[in-house]
Amino acid sequence: MTTNPPQAGVPGILPEGAGPQGLDTKFLQQLDSAHYLHPFTDHAALREHGARVIVRGDGIYLWDSEGNKIIDGMAGLWCVNAGYGRTSIADAVHAQMLQLPFYNSFFNTTNVPAVQLAALLADISPPQFQHVFYTNSGSEANDTIVRMVRRYWQLAGQPGRQAIISRRNAYHGSTMAGASLGGMAGMHAQGGLPIPGIHHIGQPSYAEGGRGMSEAEFGLEAAGWLEASILALGPENVAAFIGEPVQGAGGVIIPPSTYWPEIQRICDKYDILLVSDEVICGFGRLGTWFGCELMGFQPDLIAFAKGVTSGYVPLGGVLVGGRVAHLLTEKGGDFNHGFTYSGHPSACAAALENIRILETEQLVERVALATGPHLKACFASLVSHPLVGHAETCGLTAGLNLVRRNGETVHDCEPFASTHVVGMLCRKHMFDNGVIMRAVGDRMIVAPPLSITVGQIDEMVERIRYCLDLTLEEVTQRGWMD
Repeated sequence: MTTNPPQAGVPGILPEGAGPQGLDTKFLQQLDSAHYLHPFTDHAALREHGARVIVRGDGIYLWDSEGNKIIDGMAGLWCVNAGYGRTSIADAVHAQMLQLPFYNSFFNTTNVPAVQLAALLADISPPQFQHVFYTNSGSEANDTIVRMVRRYWQLAGQPGRQAIISRRNAYHGSTMAGASLGGMAGMHAQGGLPIPGIHHIGQPSYAEGGRGMSEAEFGLEAAGWLEASILALGPENVAAFIGEPVQGAGGVIIPPSTYWPEIQRICDKYDILLVSDEVICGFGRLGTWFGCELMGFQPDLIAFAKGVTSGYVPLGGVLVGGRVAHLLTEKGGDFNHGFTYSGHPSACAAALENIRILETEQLVERVALATGPHLKACFASLVSHPLVGHAETCGLTAGLNLVRRNGETVHDCEPFASTHVVGMLCRKHMFDNGVIMRAVGDRMIVAPPLSITVGQIDEMVERIRYCLDLTLEEVTQRGWMD
């Protein structure tokens, strides 16, 4: 059955210049509900309220089909680092599509943008990385890492090294291997996850588990959980440890400064491969090209995606350090793994132009020296709000905890009851008042485009504070502050 398009002149026509004329929001929501299965979505609840239809982006701002202007505090999904409306990226993709829209990288074949991007990635990444394996997403990158790590140990004459250790509440994708690596209980409850050989330790959340210790002491203790797991499994059975420099989807969990150097020491001691998942942290998010540089460790493998193209075209990959690359390229023969779109020329063209923008406009340096410190100061000021118990930032990632205060200080607080969905209430107030802030339980997080200015950070935080006031008013009326 063919669905007839709506007629011009009905309510909900898109604003001038924002999209095709004649589309109304209600019709699009009905079409969406009838045909589009969204990721990580309760479709019964979505059907009741209808999806928000986003139609245009420019800089850090979005517009929906009702003409509402919204600050995108999440950079799409941690990815639009260069901001919206970059015509030069669109032009680069268009030019490549006219010349060679696609060809595969199988059968001893390559293409110019894929080669150029591989060389550029080797140039901007830490010095141990001179090789790249292309994927289409961060999930695929982490699936590739599972295959690559186990193949490495097979070639190294230690095929028994199969176990990979990750962390609870970590996110490494939603494919079978990626979701298994991640430590999200809700994902593991569906689909028979994790797959065999994946193990998890606790996350380095000082706010969650550091009571009675200094941050430095807790960082060493949390890293020690890795050593305990290695010894329990047997070092001869452990292939790798994987972690995000800062846990993103887990709620912007920023480890103490002692954590990653101690993880490095432990991996070196037991000859374990160290993997940095930089799908979120890479390409300037933390104020360095890659998060491992800020956190002070030297991984053997890096998973990347998202910010490599600022989300304009899907692209991901694995940066492969010399230790692993040597065996794969010199002794490995065929590595029986890959994707139709590995090294897609149009996606690589987008990445080349995106990285040029990041370099030319010095956006990574701006995060380190200007916008990152300003966001830190702004979020520190939010701790005075009676609904906020803990706030922290790293580069252009930030998170704050919504709590019930029992006294005057942030130490006199406790979490809301699990039945009180305060985070979701707060997120709705944010969206309804022109700013996107993500809720992870009762922790609210942001990761805006790297192109955001100091003045725009002030605008965003002003709206956040206003929405915190609205949330406080609502939870007080519901009796949840008692």
